[in-house]
Amino acid sequence: MRNNRSMPRASVIPVLAYPDVAEAVAWLRRAFGFRERLRIGGHRAQLVYGNGALVIVEGSVSPGEGVGLMIRVEDADHHCAVAVAAGARVVAPPTSFPYGERQYSVEDFAGRQWTFSQSIADVDPADWGGELRSSD
Repeated sequence: MRNNRSMPRASVIPVLAYPDVAEAVAWLRRAFGFRERLRIGGHRAQLVYGNGALVIVEGSVSPGEGVGLMIRVEDADHHCAVAVAAGARVVAPPTSFPYGERQYSVEDFAGRQWTFSQSIADVDPADWGGELRSSD
């Protein structure tokens, strides 16, 4: 898999919503020993622990909500075609972003959202407004 400084190296990346990203990052660092890898404005952060990672996003939290999954793949377009053929509903089609990722999002048969991400370039987070806090 291609390396991209804007993405953690983990293959499976849970996405968790919290009302206050800074508060969540501070608490998860203090309570569970996560390291902050990347801060994106005040609305998103990447945390790492060992060879795993998670993304914290700003959002409301209700029981059964506020969790998403991000999976790194080799070919987002092909992966999307296979997912759609299996019945996944496209939420966001494959799109290339300035942070070096090509991503798409779908809902599965139960309504759970999944995002699949292909690294297409190694991009310095400072080039698109991210603030690298530590390397993983």
